[in-house]
Amino acid sequence: MQPLAIPRILLSRLRARPFKEHYWALCEHLARLGRLPDQTAFARLAGKDQLRFLTNGVQPVDGACRQRAHAAAEWLIRAWESTPDDGVSMGYFPCDPVERSPLGNGWRPSYPETTGYIIVSLLDYAIRFSDALMRERTMAMAHWEAEVQMASGAVQSGVITIPARQRPAVFNTGMVLQGFAAILKHEPDPRIEQAARRAADFLIADVGADGHLRTHGHCVTDRPIKTYNGLCAWGLYQFGELVHDAACRQAALRIAQASMRMQRANGWFSHNCLERDEAPLTHTIGYTLQGLLETGVLAGDAALIESARRGMLPILDALSPEGFLPGRFHANWTPASFSSCLTGNAQLAVVCYRLFQVLGDGAFLEAGHRLLDFLKGLQVIGSPASPMRGALAGSFPMLLGEYQPAGFPNWATKYLLDALLLQDRIIEGQA
Repeated sequence: MQPLAIPRILLSRLRARPFKEHYWALCEHLARLGRLPDQTAFARLAGKDQLRFLTNGVQPVDGACRQRAHAAAEWLIRAWESTPDDGVSMGYFPCDPVERSPLGNGWRPSYPETTGYIIVSLLDYAIRFSDALMRERTMAMAHWEAEVQMASGAVQSGVITIPARQRPAVFNTGMVLQGFAAILKHEPDPRIEQAARRAADFLIADVGADGHLRTHGHCVTDRPIKTYNGLCAWGLYQFGELVHDAACRQAALRIAQASMRMQRANGWFSHNCLERDEAPLTHTIGYTLQGLLETGVLAGDAALIESARRGMLPILDALSPEGFLPGRFHANWTPASFSSCLTGNAQLAVVCYRLFQVLGDGAFLEAGHRLLDFLKGLQVIGSPASPMRGALAGSFPMLLGEYQPAGFPNWATKYLLDALLLQDRIIEGQA
């Protein structure tokens, strides 16, 4: 990162939130640091990680796709096994206070949203490697999702809670619908199909006159437009194809096209972040690009595919030769964060590989390799601590980073697995 960017990033971060929010964020960070000495294995890993950040010492890993994919899938299963139900833990955060980790072991409760799209990844893994046990586990996850689905057909916001405290969220519903559609594509299941229908009906009913989904839940800001909700279009279109439902497909296209209209001439999207609309995370940028691309591919809509391509091109320019990418970008594509959002990097690697498969442009293939090989250098391999082994952290550096610091959110490793499986297929196809 250019030294001249540092004052600008600091100023943009200070302006983004009221002073009291910075104060409470600092207090929370200091509390995590205070709990760090009790977590010896994590403290050592975090120290090594911080040193690599300061010295530009990450060594990208070429190849080893399958070894890394196996490690990622095994970690996701440990996250599933860590909960008392059949949902996947939100992640492992060893410095959490007890209220966030009620089990007292660093694992957070099950997270319906991400369990939904983890089903897609683990089912793909199971099919790729003929793993019958993994297929059974994805079915258990899907049946749990159907069990905890709200009466409205929606999926709740946040980690699993009692029905009286549940609040519907369209994005979470769309991600679980992805999981249901993946299951139904490979085997019929009346219970899953009924749950998928209810989720699809909830999404269709929630589409506003402008094509945007409206019910966002309580875990994000209350701004009416969330461009990244365009990813919901993918699962909705998939389900519409499976059950031959034109209403699902039409609603999906309206959702995707509403997201596309938020794109500026330089490829950047407005209203596209969980917290900071003026400087979205690569995480939510990745959601938007994947939703546009995959819906465009399914529908044969060249405009949606082109929108994804235009949104990815500036990111290629911002990517370092080693594969480091800042975690946020302003509207002119200048960096808005010192740290890297590793989930976003993995998502963007997936988008790059898919753009290469769809368009045949080698620039996307090369960028996908750079992004993923850098992530492989950060994946925890060989740790004696099983809650970390195979996982990818939320940020680089993991302790002082901006996104999901001091832990391993399950969706980072989910998208790492997706990218690894794509890289493996592409390499095999070129052999």
